[in-house]
Amino acid sequence: MNKKTVRDVDFGGKRVLMRVDFNVPMKNGAVADDTRIRAALPTIRYVLERGAGSLVLMSHLGDPRKDAGKAREKAEKAGKPFDEKAYIEAKHRMAPVVACFAGHLGREVKLAPACLGPETERMVAALPAGGVLMLENTRFHKEETSADAAERDRMARALAAYGDVFVNDAFGSAHRDHASTASVGKFFRENVAGFLMEKEIDYLSRALENPDRPYAAVLGGAKIGDKLKVVENLLTKVDTLIVGGGMAYTFLKAQGHAIGQSLCDAGKIPYAGRMLAEARKRGVNFLLPVDNVAADKFDANAETRAVGVEIPEGWMALDIGPKTTELYAQAIRGARMVVWNGPMGCFEMPKFADGTMGVCRAIAASGAVSIVGGGDSVAAVNKSGLAARFTHISTGGGASLEFLEGKQLPGIAALSPRE
Repeated sequence: MNKKTVRDVDFGGKRVLMRVDFNVPMKNGAVADDTRIRAALPTIRYVLERGAGSLVLMSHLGDPRKDAGKAREKAEKAGKPFDEKAYIEAKHRMAPVVACFAGHLGREVKLAPACLGPETERMVAALPAGGVLMLENTRFHKEETSADAAERDRMARALAAYGDVFVNDAFGSAHRDHASTASVGKFFRENVAGFLMEKEIDYLSRALENPDRPYAAVLGGAKIGDKLKVVENLLTKVDTLIVGGGMAYTFLKAQGHAIGQSLCDAGKIPYAGRMLAEARKRGVNFLLPVDNVAADKFDANAETRAVGVEIPEGWMALDIGPKTTELYAQAIRGARMVVWNGPMGCFEMPKFADGTMGVCRAIAASGAVSIVGGGDSVAAVNKSGLAARFTHISTGGGASLEFLEGKQLPGIAALSPRE
């Protein structure tokens, strides 16, 4: 990795501003999954143990304006009143996150009322040696996500006044060109990656630039449109490309197969055909379902039937079948590196979970360097109980996907290079 990290900084007495990714799932006003909080602890503890004068943390939590807009629309359709302020207070305030984080850290963590403003500035200035302060949700400020670079810079400059060193450990937000993820780095001489960011960059870079071979990629999920550039980029890197989930049926349609009511992006059928031709040209083993679990409707209690590669009219494929699961497992067993992004079916419903869980078990047992990214894939790994047998589980769904596309992520580009 050619970016500076926390190992390159003398933190003694310096004030540290750190971007973390505490955008965690919430349920009934409490943190439902603390994975991202726990993942940030090594960097936070390292900085404090090396004598940082103070530590100010910042993160977003959801997208308050967007989420409130959806909730308002839903309430209006139902003819119910909607209190936007109360909704945001309940769903997007950082207080429950801070409580969870402080419990893991084992020390007091103060919470500022906002990212900016006189009261927050006073709290930052009053932090004792080794004191920790969490800023309120960065997305409460419109400048955070503004399309106007000057507006983002104004917020970033104000944030930069809170520290002498900027540490970015929020890989999950590295694909966002926001004030607190990328713009803020302009205003620091020392702008470095935390351990989590470093680990993510190292493993994903290895998957693109120096993979162990044979190298297999497993792609799934609902829509081919979400993975167009990933397919295109990985075809130039891998030995085997395995495709499942809803996106598989656009490829099967491009091959001339009947897909019934299965998901299909009709506008992407020509693209799918070109990718299949490109795979043949490059000698890439491109695997698609040879059998499927079909349902008469999208429902956990739907009637199901085992079908081959052809899906009958009126039926939809919601999981790969047992022959396909074994075909994919064989390919995975022969690999020395496997990247996985996207489930093989609607694994949230037990009737359609076998394909995803079968692939998950195959990767865990393969002995290959295994890298998994994407919220649904990570959820499947956690559900399987096999997380400890994966080499690297990415904390950034969208970020890992864009990295695999070959994009330069703004939050990474902003880090100081090693000289």
